[in-house]
Amino acid sequence: MDVKIADIMRRCFVNIPFTEFDRYRPLISRYRINPEIGLDDDALYSFNSRDFKNISQFLSDHGLRSTLHAPFQDMLPGARDKYVLQAVRNKLRRCFEVIEVIRPCSVVCHLGYLDPVHSYQFDEWLETSLDTWRELITIAEPFATPIMFENTYEKDPGIHKIVLESLGSPLARFCLDVGHLLAFAHASWQDWLKTLGHWLGQLHLHDNNGLLDEHLPVGKGNFDFEGLFSYLKSNKFTPIITLEPRSENDLWESLNTLDRLALFDHK
Repeated sequence: MDVKIADIMRRCFVNIPFTEFDRYRPLISRYRINPEIGLDDDALYSFNSRDFKNISQFLSDHGLRSTLHAPFQDMLPGARDKYVLQAVRNKLRRCFEVIEVIRPCSVVCHLGYLDPVHSYQFDEWLETSLDTWRELITIAEPFATPIMFENTYEKDPGIHKIVLESLGSPLARFCLDVGHLLAFAHASWQDWLKTLGHWLGQLHLHDNNGLLDEHLPVGKGNFDFEGLFSYLKSNKFTPIITLEPRSENDLWESLNTLDRLALFDHK
């Protein structure tokens, strides 16, 4: 592997579902990939603490870091239905209990906000959501693990700003997912970072053509990576960088683009 590409890999994380972690162990160890471990589907119920300790030991043995991606499919942290809310909170608690074992650099979470659904009872949604996140922040606090709230279907940064201001915790941060922004948001990345730059702690990098969440390699769609990277450098932002490829070839394409656009200064 090229020295510069190896240096970029060292500075990034790559999404890997926990349920598929064993399949990727050879790739992780060979190329020293820092994983962002996805805990969706039934991972938190199908595996036990011994399984998570095994992963933690593997990462430690190879000198690798990790981040966690909390469950997001079918998750409604501000649900009105108390039984749905109970199930969601129980699953998120299971996720945050993994922090003690894995010791990740961050935990990425989704607000689960859908404007056509939640705007009609916004105050109720907000208070329920805040109660959910406050409890989880108390679990993360002893380990100083930041919670990165990722944009998904939100049209603009307003909801994230309200949540982050209301939580008022140094552990509550923002994860800018550029692919989601391009596919679903109405506001530009400049608008998002003008509003939320103070909380920016992480980036999810993938690309698309502005219509679907395609998870193309960085630079293979329409997102303005050159402008974003220039903005980050000029403002001295140094967020955690996570790549979200759909294949190994997509990973190498993304790494080559990060090299070409000089996201990092090589040492």
